[in-house]
Amino acid sequence: MKITRIDAFQVRWTPDEKPTQHSAFVRIHTDDGIDGIGEASPMQGGLASLGIIHHDLAPALIGKDPLDHAVLLDTLLHTCVKLGPEGALTGALAALDIAMWDIKGKLTGLPIYKLLGGAWRTKLPFYASIGGNGDRSLDDVLRVVEARMKDQPAAIKIRFDNPRTLLDRDIPGDIAKARAVRKLVGNGFPLAFDANNGFTTGGAIRVGRALEELGFWWFEEPVQHYHVKAMGEVARALDITVSAGEQTYTLAALADLIDAGVRMVQPDIVKMGGITGLVRCAALAHAHGVELVSHQTQPMIGHMANMHVVAAQLQASKPIEWNDPSTRTHAVFENPPKPVDGLFHLPDGPGLGLRVNEAELEKRKV
Repeated sequence: MKITRIDAFQVRWTPDEKPTQHSAFVRIHTDDGIDGIGEASPMQGGLASLGIIHHDLAPALIGKDPLDHAVLLDTLLHTCVKLGPEGALTGALAALDIAMWDIKGKLTGLPIYKLLGGAWRTKLPFYASIGGNGDRSLDDVLRVVEARMKDQPAAIKIRFDNPRTLLDRDIPGDIAKARAVRKLVGNGFPLAFDANNGFTTGGAIRVGRALEELGFWWFEEPVQHYHVKAMGEVARALDITVSAGEQTYTLAALADLIDAGVRMVQPDIVKMGGITGLVRCAALAHAHGVELVSHQTQPMIGHMANMHVVAAQLQASKPIEWNDPSTRTHAVFENPPKPVDGLFHLPDGPGLGLRVNEAELEKRKV
């Protein structure tokens, strides 16, 4: 089997709305007639990753065997490392890796979780990841949380998405919203708080103390992600679990977070080298006795790839992430994953298990 063509393209989800939202897809074609689909991180429309694929990675992969994906992509990481080993390059490699795993599954007729060694569970609970709460009023926060509870999530995460240049912007207001959400859902319901890098070290410790009293499950990315020592300082100062890693792109960088004191890491499959990369992250976390609760807000390819890895993960201690409702969710696939009674069910079809609606995809391609 040889790779004959690689298409890297944006998919437009909101053509009649502003701002227009895009995803970054890749499709790998082979001489056996089998193709695989993957996804890169869509930051800024994913254009940087798509450009790297088109100009730097795809030409080196034509004629190669996609079953050699780990060797091929590790080689390209080191070949292109001076583009920057984090961010757009690893996102590009992630998209290619997911697509090659999809090909491997279709070739063998097996779902990816079988190729990873089998699933510990094929019915996966989720937590509702609710963004935009920094700018919402307290009443609006409660309204949105109440609406998402109808999906029967196993937990709720409230994300604040505050401007990262305005640290500690409204600590009393943030704590008040956390307290109101706790009152709404009751004392026994699992909650998480995602600061989106919004606090100073001192501000984060102050908020973390309040979250401890409110019985929140975890406190995500309280300080700027690039201040690894500060993230570790906050983690060590608090009893609540502090998590980070959504913006970590290499295994070595994830190890630095763990060494700093972070005890729950959250790498993202569309940023961290795809399925191969996330499996390596799970092994690293397991070896250090820390939790791996992967970040994933892309509702289709990334979501499905993430579920395959989580299903095969021995110690999946938390539910998977399910982002805010989106027009991206069901548009270009015939069998999109939907939760039933609070659970996502892994498909038993080959590869990712997704069936592309070719007409819809063609309409939305940029």
